[in-house]
Amino acid sequence: ASEPSLYTVKAILILDNDGDRLFAKYYDDTYPSVKEQKAFEKNIFNKTHRTDSEIALLEGLTVVYKSSIDLYFYVIGSSYENELMLMAVLNCLFDSLSQMLRKNVEKRALLENMEGLFLAVDEIVDGGVILESDPQQVVHRVALRGEDVPLTEQTVSQVLQSAKEQIKWSLLR
Repeated sequence: ASEPSLYTVKAILILDNDGDRLFAKYYDDTYPSVKEQKAFEKNIFNKTHRTDSEIALLEGLTVVYKSSIDLYFYVIGSSYENELMLMAVLNCLFDSLSQMLRKNVEKRALLENMEGLFLAVDEIVDGGVILESDPQQVVHRVALRGEDVPLTEQTVSQVLQSAKEQIKWSLLR
């Protein structure tokens, strides 16, 4: 085995039930091109989508995964990586999204909340280094970062939601 390193996560992937990429973040150049990444994603999906286990060794990498309705979540590390650490990242990501999506962890809800997903992943892992494994902290920080977005950078739906909230509160007074 090589020297221990803080760089434990090589990639985080979310695929749909056809094995197509919904989210992928690679933290090193194991798969430098998009073509290689997509080939790896197809391979990983074909090896895991019919199994009930939570861990696989594939192409010299440790892969932990879980599925929910029509989504497959993967956290990938090197072959000598601690599976429990990778599993902690996977569970944190899944539990954070579950809270953010009000337990509705499926493709449509995720696609409508991609911003939250990006923020959550950035809170959990930075450059391959695990920063957080407590979903409560992640959800809290994502909520704070979401509130800090200047009006000009908010999506139309965020602006409408904010307006609805203000109207609702003014009517309730």
